[in-house]
Amino acid sequence: MEKRERNVQTAAPMLFPIEPEQFWQILRVLVREEVSQLDRQPVRSPAYDTPGLTYKPLFKIGEVCQLFQVTKPTIYDWIKHGKLKPYKIRSRVYFLWNDIQQLLQPGQQPKQ
Repeated sequence: MEKRERNVQTAAPMLFPIEPEQFWQILRVLVREEVSQLDRQPVRSPAYDTPGLTYKPLFKIGEVCQLFQVTKPTIYDWIKHGKLKPYKIRSRVYFLWNDIQQLLQPGQQPKQ
């Protein structure tokens, strides 16, 4: 049995008309320029505010505790007795601004 030898090309085919070393050198220069431009730009914090929204719509349980100056067990009692209604989003529990306003000012309807 004869083994046929094929012409096996070991180098990758050239897809662009410059040498690989020249390509990497150009790429390094470009990356350095981009990084130096990022260093000069001031860091902006992301804006989480929704334009036109004048109140915070959802409160975490810790925020409600701070607002009313009570402990978490007190909030759980309020939930149990129907004073506050919890809203679960994924694994977190939130309370609506409207419900909190009704607890702060009983008898008044909250403005939106």
